[in-house]
Amino acid sequence: MASHRKPKHHPLLSGTARTAAGLALAGAATATVPAGTGHAAPQRTPDEVKAQVARYYRQAEVATERYNGAKERTDRAQAVLDGLQDEAARRTERLNAARDALGSYATAQYRAGGIPSSVRLLLSSSPRHFLDRASMAERTGAREATEVARVREELRQVRQVRTTAEGKLRELEAERNTLARHRRTIEAKLAAARDLLRTLPPAARPADDGQDVTGAGHAAGRSAPTEAAPQPTAAAHVPATGRAAQAVAFAYGALGKPYVWGATGPSGYDCSGLTQAAWRAAGVSLPRTTYTQINSGHRVTRSRLAPGDLVFFYSGVSHVGLYIGDGKMIHAPHPGAPVSIAPVDSMPFAGAVRPA
Repeated sequence: MASHRKPKHHPLLSGTARTAAGLALAGAATATVPAGTGHAAPQRTPDEVKAQVARYYRQAEVATERYNGAKERTDRAQAVLDGLQDEAARRTERLNAARDALGSYATAQYRAGGIPSSVRLLLSSSPRHFLDRASMAERTGAREATEVARVREELRQVRQVRTTAEGKLRELEAERNTLARHRRTIEAKLAAARDLLRTLPPAARPADDGQDVTGAGHAAGRSAPTEAAPQPTAAAHVPATGRAAQAVAFAYGALGKPYVWGATGPSGYDCSGLTQAAWRAAGVSLPRTTYTQINSGHRVTRSRLAPGDLVFFYSGVSHVGLYIGDGKMIHAPHPGAPVSIAPVDSMPFAGAVRPA
């Protein structure tokens, strides 16, 4: 049968075929060599790695401030929604009470109805008593009309509150989505920084690189690396007065506490969380983010800085510290680095505000 036939042998072609097959295999083997093996990417120097890590930290900080703003809006929306739901419940109770009252009038009217008033007058043994009852019925009818109007108004208000609550719920869901998006960005940037730091030999890593760059370990209760809180010197601690002195004292007390993104204390802080907490201790309420804190007081020039002033950095105003005098500030730098003292000149200066 045809299916059992052997293929014809072509001796003149067999050598050529073997040669071609060999060349093909050789080409395939060559193709399996990873592209760029002969031109490997240059190894990053420790300084280049640290510079890239710093950029990741900066990007994470920008996302953190956006997260803080979204968290603040989410909390406000939740509080408003809770209030609306309570109001809707109260108004629903009043609506049900008005409906019950109206139902009582309707029942009484039904029981007394069905006989024309002229007939009831003829049948009445005492026309005077009938007229008295008729007058009472008219007053009852007026009260019934009032109850109808009341039910309508209560129903309108309940519907209005529920509509407002539905809108606030949609707003809340949108803010929660924004919150989650910023959280993912923060975690991705910090993970990238952590992975990049691991490419450095331990001796070349920054002293404050930290092993838990997200701050989750601190939140879980693990001990964090801390620095001894330096005592302020006469030069470093220019005398502050009033509320500014209280804010500065609080910041000194926070030295060594870990950076935890999204945190406002007392166990950890991000940059704007620290300044907010410091001025809260002085009795002044600051908004949550760097973008709003920069508009929370009187602008001051760099040459007129005084202890307690808020100092902001970078073109996007994404970092803030508390000025303590002598060209220095206390700030929460970035994950892995605890609250510390740093020169104001260590970052691009963007502006300053005096809250009190």
